Amino acid sequence: MILYTIGVSGKSAESFFMLLQKNKIRRLIDIRLNNKSQLAGFANERHLPYFLKLHNIEYVYKPEYAPTKELLDGYKKKNISWPEYMTIYNKLLITRYILKNIEWSLFENSVLLCSESTATQCHRRLLAEYLAKENSEIQIMHL
Repeated sequence: MILYTIGVSGKSAESFFMLLQKNKIRRLIDIRLNNKSQLAGFANERHLPYFLKLHNIEYVYKPEYAPTKELLDGYKKKNISWPEYMTIYNKLLITRYILKNIEWSLFENSVLLCSESTATQCHRRLLAEYLAKENSEIQIMHL
């Protein structure tokens, strides 16, 4: 099972949807804290589900996979280092019990969406790694 990740920053609508189609994505799992942003207008909560439907891709919003506002703000304002962010975010996944009733099939041919252009310092990578650690069938591919 390949679990893809993608960020919207720095991508045009054309390149974003071409990547999804090229990789035969069937489901996009939105894990952004703020999915109302106009930074990439095609990717806000009002428009993205419609555009995905045109490409036969299901839209799922999972705010329980997003960081807290305090955590995200602390990192952006440089009050929290990346190693601290990683530790706090991973603890957050545990305290939210995301594995309790997880349906692993949700991640089949799916992509985790966030805002960051790369997965290097992004919670989508941390979530994908957390899931892969719990399910050895998951392979991660960052788009």
